[in-house]
Order: sequence, then C-alpha cells, then structure tokens
Amino acid sequence: MGTTAMGRVLITGGAGFVGSNLGDALLGNGHDVTVYDSLSRPGADTNLAWLRSRHGSRLRFIGSDVRDADALRHAARDIDVIYHLAGQVAVTTSVDDPRSDFEVNALGTLNVLEAARTGGKRPIVVFTSTNKVYGGMEDVEVVRANTRYAYADLPFGVPETRALDFHSPYGCSKGAADQYVRDYSRIYALPTVVFRMSCIYGPRQFGNEDQGWLAHFMIAAASGRVISIYGDGLQVRDVLFVGDLVRAFRLAVEKIGITAGEVYNIGGGPANTLSVWSEFRSLLRALRGEQTDAAFGEWRSGDQRCYVSDIRKAQQDMGWTPEIDVASGLQRLWDWVSGAEGPVHMARTGAGESVGVAT
Repeated sequence: MGTTAMGRVLITGGAGFVGSNLGDALLGNGHDVTVYDSLSRPGADTNLAWLRSRHGSRLRFIGSDVRDADALRHAARDIDVIYHLAGQVAVTTSVDDPRSDFEVNALGTLNVLEAARTGGKRPIVVFTSTNKVYGGMEDVEVVRANTRYAYADLPFGVPETRALDFHSPYGCSKGAADQYVRDYSRIYALPTVVFRMSCIYGPRQFGNEDQGWLAHFMIAAASGRVISIYGDGLQVRDVLFVGDLVRAFRLAVEKIGITAGEVYNIGGGPANTLSVWSEFRSLLRALRGEQTDAAFGEWRSGDQRCYVSDIRKAQQDMGWTPEIDVASGLQRLWDWVSGAEGPVHMARTGAGESVGVAT
C-alpha cells in the first residue's frame, strides 16, 4: 500500500492484540507511532516487548489509562491520527462491574474525543466499536441448517442501517461511545470514523473465554484442555483476519474525505463465516492433528445465534474487502499459538501467568 501522509499516530490500546498488529504495520512503513496503553490486559506487556524487539527506540510508549484525561490530552498533542482501540471488551466483566466498564469505554472515549477536539491539530479519530450495538436482534428470522444457523432474509448480512439496541452494560458503554464518536463529526466537524467490528482473529491474540474465541479455543486445544461451548455450537459468526482489519484502518485514513463521519460494519462478511464448534472442530482437528474435547453448557444471555456483517459500504467507500480466507487465517493463528513466540510455549517456560494461559 505504501506510506501515506499519515504523520504522527497515537494508538490507544496499542499493546493489545489489534493495536500491536496495527503498530507493527505502521512502524514497518516508517510512520511515527506512539503506543498508549495501561498494560492491564494479559499479554499486553508481551506484545509491547515484541514491538520493541522489532522497532527499538522508534516506538514511543506511554503507560497510562484512557480514564486519565490529562495524560491523553498531553499524548494527543501534535498527533495527526488517533486509532482509539483501548477498551473493556468482555460482556461478563461489564455485568460484574458496570461502573468500571462505563468509565473505560464511554468516559475514556469522551476523553479521547476531547483531547482531539481541543489539541489544536484536530486529528483523525478512528474508533473500534462492536456489532453488539445491534443487540440480540430477536426480530431477525434465523433458520437452522445441518451445521449452522443462518439468516432467513439477510443474504449480505447486517447493514449499518440496522436500528441500535444496546444490551448489557458493555453494549451500552460501547454504544454510547460509538454515538459520541459519530456525533463529534457532526457537531464539531472532527474527522471521525466508526468501525463496528465482528470477530477479529490472528497472531498476538491472547484470547480467553469472554473475548477472542478462536484464539482461546486454539490455546486450549494446544494445551490439551477441554473447550467449553455455551449453547449448541451451531452459532455462526463472520470472522476477519487482523491483517485485513489493519488494511481497513489505513484505508479509512487515506480516504478520510469520504469516510469522515461514517460508520462501517467491518468483519469477514458472508464469504468468511464459521459456526463456533460444529464446523470449527474439524478445522481445529486438522490443525492439531487430533480431536479436541468439548463440554457443552447452557446458552449465555444475549448470545446471538447468528451474526454476519454486511460489508458492502466499506467496499463502496474504501475499496476494501477481506483478502485472507478462513483456512489461511486459521493456519496463521495456529502457527503463532503453537509456535515459539506463542502463549502455549510461554506458559510451558514459565510466562503463563503474564499471558493468562493456564499451565
């Protein structure tokens, strides 16, 4: 894609799974990148060390939280683009501690927007929202096939015109942030872009039971643990390899004259869907070379039987479509999970606690 006039970039949550992949790509293309991260999530310190090993002193790091408005304001000075990826990501955590969830996701996003609005340079802000803003979608007819659920009447998936319906404290906090980011473009003419993302997967993802299910299942399988499946395993998600997401991030900035003020559903789309166990288990067996055991439990509240993103708007506005197919992407994730730099090897050599992997 080549370098662009992106200038100085700030990535909140830049030591997370998506942030570290984005930071690596931008630094590799010669961009000036500052990672802003509290390092509170398992694996974040490991990802930061990986970025430093690859880019050395060219990487700037600020160890702080998005709830710290003053620190954000200072970090955003002279910044041209802010990728706001930091957030509380688990529905279960939001139910247990809704105040912290709100402060990180909603107030933290407001802090980012205010830092951008008042900082002088008025940088582009790209925000990672979630498909959870559409709620349970109980009114959408879902049919059951042999190995999966599917929409009866949405052949292209869920469009951005779908009505918002926030479920759970997490849905409310991310939904509020989503709308704040969108409205700052309308009210303050700040160039903002919202990505409502589906299931993102790839290397550097230290997945757990509440977030990052593909990585979590692979880590469990490679560690010889039983996988917990909630529901019947026929639930369908569209999945997107992280490299394709990074490309979408960069295109949104390159085409800001078109994308400013817009909302995009970003996921694998209808061509990259997978049922969480009835289909994935055979792919996992091929990767691992043996069967992985699973234990089934009750459905979790609000779990959609089917979610697939309609990604035609991103294709129309940015010329973006996913390039990495499911089989290729899963192979790349497995190679990392089971490799020398992955969480399973780290757990076996004594780093398991830092990356949240049981030994």
